[in-house]
Amino acid sequence: MALAIWAWRRLCLSLLIVFIYYAPGVSVLAAENINYNLVHSWADKLGLELFSLGDFITRRKQVQENFKEAKVVTRQGSVIVEGMAKEIEMMMDLKVSAVRRIMDTAENTALSHQNDMPDKMFSYYNAKEMAEPGEPTPPPPTTPPDMDDQIGEPLIYVPPKVLTLEPRPEFHNTPVNFSVSSVHVPVNVFDRASDVIKAIQWSENLDQIFRDNYKNDPSLSWQFFGSSTGFMRQFPASKWKKDVPVDLYDCRLRSWYMEAATSPKDVVILMDGSGSMLGQRLDIAKHVVNTILDTLGTNDFVNIFTFDNVVRPVVGCFEDTLIQATLGNVRELKEALEGLTPTSIANYTAALLRAFEVLEDSKINSNGAQCNQAIMIIGDGAPDTNEEVFQMHNWQKPPYKPVRVFTYLIGKEVSNWDDIRWMACQNQGYYVHLSDTAEVREMVLNYIPVMARPLVLGRHDHPVIWTQVYADLEDTKLSDYLWEIKQCEDQKADVLQYFQVQERMQEPQEKNKRNYQRLKEALNQPVDSNVYQFMTTVSMPIYDRRENANITEEVLINEALWELQTRETRIANLLGVAGTDVPINEIKKLLSPFMLGANGYAFIVTNNGYVLFHPDFRPIFQGYILKPAYNSVDMIEVELLDDDRAPRDFNPVLMTIRDSIIKQHTGSKWMLVKNHFDEMKRVARVKRQYYWTAIKNTPFTLVITYPERYGVSRVEPRAEHDIHRTYITGKDIRSFFDGKRWKIHPDWLFCKQTNKTFRTPETELLYFVDRMSEPGWHWPSSRSAMPPEHAAAIYSNNSSAGRYPSINDKERYYCDRQLMQSLVFDAHATTWFPNITSIKEEKSVSASSPIAVLMGLLPRHEFKARFGITVVFLATHSGLTRWHEFHTNLGEQPGLGESFSQHNKRAIDEIWYKRAVDQYFVNKESFVYSVPFDAGESESEIIVTASNAIFHNESAKSAPAAVVGFQFQHSAFYKLFHNITGNACAVDDKDCYILDNNGFVIISTRVHETGKFFGEVNGAIMKRLVEEKVYKRVIVYDYQAVCFESKLNPNASNMLLSPLIHVMRMGKWLLHTALWYIVQLLRLTPGVAANFNEYLDLNGSEPMPEPEMEHSNNNNKRNHWLQYITLKHTRLKPCDMQRELYTLYNEKDNVVYNMTAHACERPFVVLPIPNSNLILLVIDQMCPRDPTLVLSVNPKVINYPFAVNETLSCYKHVRSFNRVRPASCISRHINESSITLCGKGSVLYANLALLLLGLVLSRWL
Repeated sequence: MALAIWAWRRLCLSLLIVFIYYAPGVSVLAAENINYNLVHSWADKLGLELFSLGDFITRRKQVQENFKEAKVVTRQGSVIVEGMAKEIEMMMDLKVSAVRRIMDTAENTALSHQNDMPDKMFSYYNAKEMAEPGEPTPPPPTTPPDMDDQIGEPLIYVPPKVLTLEPRPEFHNTPVNFSVSSVHVPVNVFDRASDVIKAIQWSENLDQIFRDNYKNDPSLSWQFFGSSTGFMRQFPASKWKKDVPVDLYDCRLRSWYMEAATSPKDVVILMDGSGSMLGQRLDIAKHVVNTILDTLGTNDFVNIFTFDNVVRPVVGCFEDTLIQATLGNVRELKEALEGLTPTSIANYTAALLRAFEVLEDSKINSNGAQCNQAIMIIGDGAPDTNEEVFQMHNWQKPPYKPVRVFTYLIGKEVSNWDDIRWMACQNQGYYVHLSDTAEVREMVLNYIPVMARPLVLGRHDHPVIWTQVYADLEDTKLSDYLWEIKQCEDQKADVLQYFQVQERMQEPQEKNKRNYQRLKEALNQPVDSNVYQFMTTVSMPIYDRRENANITEEVLINEALWELQTRETRIANLLGVAGTDVPINEIKKLLSPFMLGANGYAFIVTNNGYVLFHPDFRPIFQGYILKPAYNSVDMIEVELLDDDRAPRDFNPVLMTIRDSIIKQHTGSKWMLVKNHFDEMKRVARVKRQYYWTAIKNTPFTLVITYPERYGVSRVEPRAEHDIHRTYITGKDIRSFFDGKRWKIHPDWLFCKQTNKTFRTPETELLYFVDRMSEPGWHWPSSRSAMPPEHAAAIYSNNSSAGRYPSINDKERYYCDRQLMQSLVFDAHATTWFPNITSIKEEKSVSASSPIAVLMGLLPRHEFKARFGITVVFLATHSGLTRWHEFHTNLGEQPGLGESFSQHNKRAIDEIWYKRAVDQYFVNKESFVYSVPFDAGESESEIIVTASNAIFHNESAKSAPAAVVGFQFQHSAFYKLFHNITGNACAVDDKDCYILDNNGFVIISTRVHETGKFFGEVNGAIMKRLVEEKVYKRVIVYDYQAVCFESKLNPNASNMLLSPLIHVMRMGKWLLHTALWYIVQLLRLTPGVAANFNEYLDLNGSEPMPEPEMEHSNNNNKRNHWLQYITLKHTRLKPCDMQRELYTLYNEKDNVVYNMTAHACERPFVVLPIPNSNLILLVIDQMCPRDPTLVLSVNPKVINYPFAVNETLSCYKHVRSFNRVRPASCISRHINESSITLCGKGSVLYANLALLLLGLVLSRWL
């Protein structure tokens, strides 16, 4: 009855309002119901209560008082960058020294074992087969080994070796053994072939130098020798475990191998596109081209032309130029190659002329690599030798031939092989005959040793190569595989959801929920991820020191008879490449980030302008999939100037700075930039100072930057607070770190014991705190030891220096003295913080306001119940974090503090720390409040985080010393808001919101809107707030985005594809089969069978027509549902996106805050909440608004004015940036003309198993 009366009253009231509003002559305005003065009082009261709560509970004034004993010093950027660069240089010199010793040992060992006979029963630690003690091993063959008809030898079985492995944290907890190395053999290499097993035998002697290197430098990561025969020997030994169906790894295709084996190269690929290149020949040719592209790196340049009677580039916009072989450009070429259709007759003469023109233009215009040049010809036979073309373009300066020619003859039955072979042999190249895809990789890789001949003939010059950043062991092809699996998982989830909700699947709410979840997954781009280990590698080529060798080859006796003959010939063989990894995280530890302060950072730029690492380097999407072009991110694509220019219209000032950086100059510059953060949903406009200098003997340049406002100064302990003086006064420094409620930054290098590991960074710190109190303690001068050969030279040239210290005398630890001094001072100043036991303490603080007095009088349980406080925390500039759990009693919520410390231990790198420091310059006496994005969608309790920056001021200088804060329950915040506003915001005619400084909802009467961007809740009002300059729209470009373009079905004529493609097909087939069986089972489930045939037909057949007209709607639903059970084939594509982000205008006297509501012309009042980053917004809901107007912070694809068939790669190529070529270029040697080895025919036996696998899979699937 009461409910009916209430509904009747609401109806009458609504009719009365409508009557009055539309009555003639009546001017009562609905929006005037918003009382400006009342809203103002709400904002003031809310701001006062929130600030008093934060001020009281964090004891911020006491923290500020304790830092007054420190001093404020000027931060000298040029000195800092020089010091960091020197530390990195010393560390990298150590790695180069280790690789050089591996190289020298390998060359000597190979020479001394040149006459050893290969032992085909030789047992070695095979990384993919070796076992640990207790693991089951495969049983030996029970029957005599069969004869392999292709090889002509018995099949060999060697039982796997057993090795004990132990997880080590310095190798990311990979189980390893430091006594020996293990060997990885690719699937396409037969490990018992004579040349392979012989190299495995002699290279086992490298274990001793591996161990010595690790003893000299315990910070060494993986050391390895990659053999030209295909295997890789790695130290320490470990098992090869990868969660992928096919092992694609081949060390010869890794950038560290390719770049060390050959100097930079310009390559023109000519692919026969005539009518004879059909079916399997076309598939093999494409596979050859793709493999060649896989051997190129960022210092190489390439283009592909197809030729029939016309020569044309496969990517039209690349035309007659060479493009840099980045992952993105190579991907563009591969995709364009898929659509090739052979026609007409091949014109080899026109193709060769075009190739020479492109290479000559590149050299004249100083484009491309400007070092090695090569033409790769892929076809099924040439009609003649085209000798006149070579005489004109390649034989003008004998004996040198600037352009090498490599030819790949395709097909089983070919007659014109001699002409195409002649082209390679007469132009210092190599000839290969291919008849199936299984042998493509091995045959294509033969060109690398040929291009390495000038290096080998030089003997003594071993270029040191540093690679671009890459993900260890991962192949970029896996990105497509993982994306294919992800699409299958999405389809499976849709099918299972359909059986749960059925026709509701098509309802807008369900669609939006599903689309939102997938958008959230797609935008998951973690900067720091444990999924991949990113690194750079230093490598060096290893030469065969023999000048002559006996070779056995097939010689044509007559038109039908080949004969094996052995002869001695001149050689220049590449044995392989030696290298060691340098994890990016290890480089970051040398950067002393505390010296740069909050919102300061460092990054490294390569000679190509790409970042080695950067805070905005986002190589992953979906949380675990590598982006297609992840490692070619230019520095100007992550340093975004605040100049409102169009996308890819880069500021000339920034371009000038970039040129100075890649040329390894030293300099500095101020710039206004846009820094996005917090999942790219927030933005800050900052004036920053940049300093840069070269890292000597590398292609890298170090850049540091920090904000102008608070980055120019930093807090530092005074001399009287030195650690040793503190000990002398009798204070126990260990007591500063009592208890468990503290953490240090896990990624910073405070102190490091190189020959000892610790469970946690805190345990390691306490170990060194105790050591500092012992007699004889001293501070090491550098993080990295001097390379042994450098130290030996210094000591030998300076007799007064004494003897060169042996390995036993070498220091095994390092401590950052400045950082440790600051940490100990901060710990001393904040020792009291985690030990707060009563909320009634600190009367001087609580007496500051009546509200604070009331808080201090409340019993503990009432205080918690009213304000919902869960944790109070503090973080200092030295990386120390302390916290205090705020429980009603000791038995309540025992794990709360541990949960906070697990997610908030990175001090100045936490978002709440950075935002608080920025907010200080908006209002010094204010807290920054935030809730998790889309928190209202969660069913768990929402936690609000509040933080306030503590600055220390001295002599007109100020610097951030710490940030204090607290977390409290959102329900308590809402209750406080409701108590202040009463029922005014609970009626239908008003909406009340509290928004943060970036436009996200903190408080709403509809809790599910909490954490959403306000433009998605009410786009019309958000647009007005932008127009009235409450918020400023800031456009941020994302040049690392990934798009998903439609994928056409693959060519059905393919018979022999890579194993990965077959595995993808098999996985898809298994998924479809599993889903079919699930459906069959579900048909037996009551309630499902009745509707099954109406909505689902997994067999792909057309549904039976409905006989009755009233079922037409069901037909529409069924047809609409079909899109969810059909895989939407898409493939990954690099693209550019932009986000429209928002930030509050920070003008103190913004006139908009004095404006009242005025009818539906301005149906709202907006006011800042004092002492916070929040605004209060009250809206009249009686005014109409456009519900279709939505403003979003989600990314949108940038639509460039592309020409027909133009892509982003083309657009970027036209606007390419300057680069600096590598210092080393060895492209010719006068003695190379004496080497006559230039090719061989098809060899099938080594890859017989792989070929059979390809044939079987291609027939079945």
